[in-house]
Amino acid sequence: MKIQAKVYQSDTIGKFLDQDILSIDLDHADASHHYVVFPGFCDVHVHFREPGFSYKETIQSGSYAAAKGGYTTVCAMPNLNPVPDSIEHLQQEWDIINKDACIQVLPYGAITVGEKGQELADLEGMADKVVAFSDDGKGVQTDAMMKEAMYKAKELGKLIVAHCEDETLLHGGYIHDGIYAKEHGHAGICSESEWGQIARDVQLAKETGCGYHVCHISTKESVEIIRKAKAEGVNVTCETAPHYLILDENDLQEEGRFKMNPPLRSKEDKEALRQGIIDGTIDVIATDHAPHSAEEKNKGLKGSAFGITGIETAFPLLYTYLVKENVISLDQLIQLLTVNPRNRFSLKQENCYTIWDLDQKYTIDPEQLVSMGKATPFAGMEVYGECVMTVYNGNVVYKK
Repeated sequence: MKIQAKVYQSDTIGKFLDQDILSIDLDHADASHHYVVFPGFCDVHVHFREPGFSYKETIQSGSYAAAKGGYTTVCAMPNLNPVPDSIEHLQQEWDIINKDACIQVLPYGAITVGEKGQELADLEGMADKVVAFSDDGKGVQTDAMMKEAMYKAKELGKLIVAHCEDETLLHGGYIHDGIYAKEHGHAGICSESEWGQIARDVQLAKETGCGYHVCHISTKESVEIIRKAKAEGVNVTCETAPHYLILDENDLQEEGRFKMNPPLRSKEDKEALRQGIIDGTIDVIATDHAPHSAEEKNKGLKGSAFGITGIETAFPLLYTYLVKENVISLDQLIQLLTVNPRNRFSLKQENCYTIWDLDQKYTIDPEQLVSMGKATPFAGMEVYGECVMTVYNGNVVYKK
């Protein structure tokens, strides 16, 4: 059946295709539904697990999952084996990307050797082949190391992208140090383990002039620190993830699919994050797509690995629970998913778009995900919005 999809346009998004309507053939279309063409989404925070952990996800499976989620550019984090901390290690990742990726996959280079925080990685050698530098999965623990990294990254014209976590404050915690942890006897992760390191890094960014981007913020204090830093002219941006905007500790269950780092925090934190995307303090929504094997996620809150799958469900969840509930506009959401990340990370794309049936209602079923990771806290939730096609560089890379 041939359907007419309206190309999304607004003053802030700009024109990304020459035509206003796309006519496409779909096997299972509904003539009464509303089909919209968006610019390809951009996720600056994914874990595609290769090289080193291909039993969790591969670049092939992860990039196809991204295409199904409407993404045409993703940035892959460096907690791999080997860690991309030198041009030789980085090339192993690039070889797999060049062979298996169906969309644009851009790797991060590590900030420190082995992500161990002891010695600066070969930032200069990797600079031309990475999107930015990050030790994601770990916070850079010492002020001196982060300061050295920022000076070098500034010299190279690259962002420092920081997972902020003070390990001295963790005390074996694995969910938010809040009501649920206390009532159910779990060890908690305090909010300061995140916002304390953000406060440190903001000061270092101010001192060094380095472009600084904060990963997956989850606390109200983090929002306020970044809001204040922006007002002072610090070159800082940040992201949060769909789960922090939709869920909080009151939604926790005794299952590994609710365990991620940082953890789901309080209702007050969630509301502060929502306000942060409304007022522009938070620039980007990234998924932190972090797949694991079923065995690694089937050990409850305490024993399971940190991380959930997220790239296929991000847009439907955000559209359903933020746009349709009038928290933000569709225009704001598309900025957070496309315009802002591309602008901040200097990413260009042409002839890349994704087509969505915004009227399609369905229940999230982990077994229908194409990612190798099936652990999602959103299993069983009803959403609107289904991707029917994604086009990368003029080629159809996903079709329903």
